[in-house]
Amino acid sequence: MKFDRKKGYSKDEIENTIDKYVNMHLNAERNRAILKRRLIDGLTHEQLAEEFDLSAQSIQKILYKYEQVVFNHLSWHK
Repeated sequence: MKFDRKKGYSKDEIENTIDKYVNMHLNAERNRAILKRRLIDGLTHEQLAEEFDLSAQSIQKILYKYEQVVFNHLSWHK
């Protein structure tokens, strides 16, 4: 899922939400960077895997775990 500003979320809103809610976990800084590159910059799983030296499957797991958290928090604040 690519971040879509048409949904009404600004880059700052999504970035702040990622920073606030993806911070209590192992590798939190890396995971925040992955989420930002995916949701804001639109990189594919394969591009992210190459950039972060992880498998595409690992990227998919990270995104699956945190994308819903981010979008849930964004939708609660609208």
